[in-house]
Amino acid sequence: MIVGTGFAGQCMAIKLHEAGFDSILMLERGETVGGTWRDNHYPGAACDIPSHLYSFSFALNPDWSRTYPGQAEIYEYLQATARRYGLIERIRFNTLVSGAAFDAGTQTWRVHTNNGSLRSRYLILGTGGLSEPAIPKLRGIEQFQGTSFHSARWDHGCNLQGKRIAVIGTGASAIQFVPEIAASAGKLSVFQRTPPWIVPRHDRSISNLRKTINRWVPAFMRLNRWRIHWMNELSALGTVVNPKYMEWGEKVARKHMLAQVPDPVLRAKLSPDYVMGCKRILISDTWYPALQRANTELVTTPIERVVPEGVLSADGRLHPADVIIYGTGFQATEALGKLKVHGRMGLELNEAWRFGAEAYVGASVSGFPNLFLITGPNTGLGHNSMVFIIEANVAHIVGALKQARRKGSTVVEVRREVQAEYNRILQQRLKTSVWVTGCKSWYQDKRSGKVTTLWPGFSTQYWARARSFRCDDYLLFAAESRQEP
Repeated sequence: MIVGTGFAGQCMAIKLHEAGFDSILMLERGETVGGTWRDNHYPGAACDIPSHLYSFSFALNPDWSRTYPGQAEIYEYLQATARRYGLIERIRFNTLVSGAAFDAGTQTWRVHTNNGSLRSRYLILGTGGLSEPAIPKLRGIEQFQGTSFHSARWDHGCNLQGKRIAVIGTGASAIQFVPEIAASAGKLSVFQRTPPWIVPRHDRSISNLRKTINRWVPAFMRLNRWRIHWMNELSALGTVVNPKYMEWGEKVARKHMLAQVPDPVLRAKLSPDYVMGCKRILISDTWYPALQRANTELVTTPIERVVPEGVLSADGRLHPADVIIYGTGFQATEALGKLKVHGRMGLELNEAWRFGAEAYVGASVSGFPNLFLITGPNTGLGHNSMVFIIEANVAHIVGALKQARRKGSTVVEVRREVQAEYNRILQQRLKTSVWVTGCKSWYQDKRSGKVTTLWPGFSTQYWARARSFRCDDYLLFAAESRQEP
């Protein structure tokens, strides 16, 4: 049983089927496939990884229209992939998973949904880390009398023409939708807590000639894919090898700002005071120009509270608003959200992760037999394509299930000591990364402060570690010879 039908869920189902596993059921809370790229349909939504790399290696798309694909194009790609590989008939749509519990007697998972309970031998969570919106805890937020929504739940029925709009947050989503709505707004107030590092996007359309070459010479398209991959890999030198290597990136970002923001006062407000990479690096050619429109104001004074008429900043100033849009990201370190997963001996996964989420290669958790995660703890990247990580992650899980089938095992569980040692080394490597140089970000667990979302190395290092299944790292046993790990 696979939960989710985005890149992770689809890759998992396709590769399981190729490995000869035919008893596959996919659960999807929405009406269609697509995951993040179905749900995030705000104006300007696009990927910050080039299109030819942000796709499956086994399903390259010669018809990408731009260097950086937009939401609609990625969504269509995922729909086409689901149809191409016959996934639709394996999916139960409009099925929300609320919880799951491992039954030691039958060595199966009982999964609870809004459409009843189901059983499966293996449970695979492909829900992703950027699926649950994060709404800021602001005083008076429920008192606002206008319309409010999160960028991931964009209200297309709300007419923004001539409206007074308050945008809270200046992260990856905000820098995409703010330039799109700025021209139609009557007044746009953008509330910034911490300025992001921004580098040029250099997006351009892909010519029909290039598409034709991609279609008839697939090797050319694959070579271009690897060129992009290795160029992106170089940026990991500054994130995980030595933060000093980020200085070249900071120079590029400052030059970009200097070229687009002539006002020194505004530049000062937009200049980060932390090492580049400590928070997510953003790419945009339209963010700075949007903030300099006559109807747009960048507000850097902290928010005191939300009032019925708008937003009150700490200096006592009222910023009237008809609409509030939250561009405040996702609950990345709490990817399970309200989902309750009970493993062996009734242990609940959120409780097991109370001091920070951890797993073995981001895929397996001790105490939770036959449960696998796709893009689980410490698999995220700050420099390259997550689809590359997903494929390596999936290869590891397929390897586990193939070994279980070969040995006639009904239970697969990572050894506790293996998981502990893996995470000890992982956290040791993270201590010298750019993500612990002083800033606070969604990369870190709110309770422990540990970096629980990102992989502390090159993506190819994760690929090398995860893609093959090490049998000795796991306990595999059948019902009649069950032993307590």
